[in-house]
Amino acid sequence: MRSRISFILFASLVIACHAPFAPAADTPARQTAGDPRATALAAAGEQAPLVERLGKQIWEYAEPAFQEHRSSKLLADTLESAGFRVRRNVAEMPTAFVAEFGSGKPVIALLAEYDALPGLSNAAEPIQRPDPRQMAGHGCGHNLFGAAIVGAALSAKTSMEKHGLAGTLRVYGCPAEEGGCGKAYLIRAGEMKDIDLALHWHPAASNTAEMKSSLAIIRFRVRFTGKSAHAAGSPHLGRSALDGVELMNIGVNYLREHVQSTARIHYVITHGGKRPNVVPESAEAWYYIRAPKMSEVQAIYARVRKIAEGAALMSETKQEIRMVTGSYEILPNEPLARAVDANLRAIGPPPYTDEDRQFAEAIRRELNLEGKGDDEPLATTIKPFGGGVGNGSTDVGDVSWIVPTAGFNVATAANDIPGHSWGMTACAGSGIGIRGALTATKVLALSTIDFLVDAKLLEAARKDFNNRRDETKYEPVLDPSPPPEKLDDF
Repeated sequence: MRSRISFILFASLVIACHAPFAPAADTPARQTAGDPRATALAAAGEQAPLVERLGKQIWEYAEPAFQEHRSSKLLADTLESAGFRVRRNVAEMPTAFVAEFGSGKPVIALLAEYDALPGLSNAAEPIQRPDPRQMAGHGCGHNLFGAAIVGAALSAKTSMEKHGLAGTLRVYGCPAEEGGCGKAYLIRAGEMKDIDLALHWHPAASNTAEMKSSLAIIRFRVRFTGKSAHAAGSPHLGRSALDGVELMNIGVNYLREHVQSTARIHYVITHGGKRPNVVPESAEAWYYIRAPKMSEVQAIYARVRKIAEGAALMSETKQEIRMVTGSYEILPNEPLARAVDANLRAIGPPPYTDEDRQFAEAIRRELNLEGKGDDEPLATTIKPFGGGVGNGSTDVGDVSWIVPTAGFNVATAANDIPGHSWGMTACAGSGIGIRGALTATKVLALSTIDFLVDAKLLEAARKDFNNRRDETKYEPVLDPSPPPEKLDDF
């Protein structure tokens, strides 16, 4: 009978704390004063105005990789004013920070992201209308990512203080997830060597806490150098660097037939010359290679390097490859994934409003998505627990190879909206995005408390981690030089 009463009280607390955009003014928290989870959940409801403000402000800043100065400062200042010990300019990255509360073991890490994507500026409207004030946009929802992490950290801190919980809560401000691999630089600098567990989440168009992996990736630039000459008067004296780039691209496109179907190769020509009547002396292509495992990516990369060498021979130019960054695939962790899944189901999907639904329907019409995917404009269910490999890449993968890591997705955008698009930017600045972030805050707060107090869960997570990692040795895939000031500096 006692367990049934406790369940009813907890369920009532979940409902009371789930009202969007408003703190839970009068919840059953007093009746469950001995429950750290209930305290954390009540605190998460009270953090709603802060999470909304942070999410909207970072969306307005829209700062790309390694340039998130205002976004980073906003989050770090918020944590510092709440009593966290904050170190800034970490791992030679001015926009990285580490904020810490508590002491001793376990050390629970919450990973915050806040970088935007270039070229994806858009108003928070269901039509394509770039904001003239900025060139970048949060087409991956990282404004919501960082805001919810900070809200959850403050909620967990409240519970730790009230119930005298031992352990250290640490928030990592992680710059440049979009191509810059800020977390890999943090790892290389030894900033994550003592943590016991890492927790993250990500904005999406669905709600899920699956044991899903990701694609490993290597990013690199290939620069060709030739000889300039008049393209009409003396073309025989020139050696075109652009020829080298184009021959390489042709070779790589032929290679696509002979790599596994799960691999992906993308490129852009970042520089190909200035005028058609000048044989280009320098040219460059920027490549991404992805596959389910880092070992597979490295094997394809070795073949692409040979193609670059051949292109240089054919064009009588010189080629130089510079590693930009790389990220490992996510190493799933079943005990942690199931714990997070349970908390996601306890909280439930975001409580969207009629206005949110109208926004979602309008943007789906604008993108011609009606009848091409899910019939519902917004995700109102939680996907079954499962596994598989996602189509994206993230430097969370690097973290997952050094410490047990768990994450989940919350729907912050209309169904079927593609990531890295103006549509995702619009949703990330709308009520849909904010409500998703508030849901994530609660799931993160509950999960953080679980990880702090459940020693058996940590033990099971470490065992699962060791079994999956086996003898694989993790090495950050980075250029040996310090992090750049901006991604284009590589």
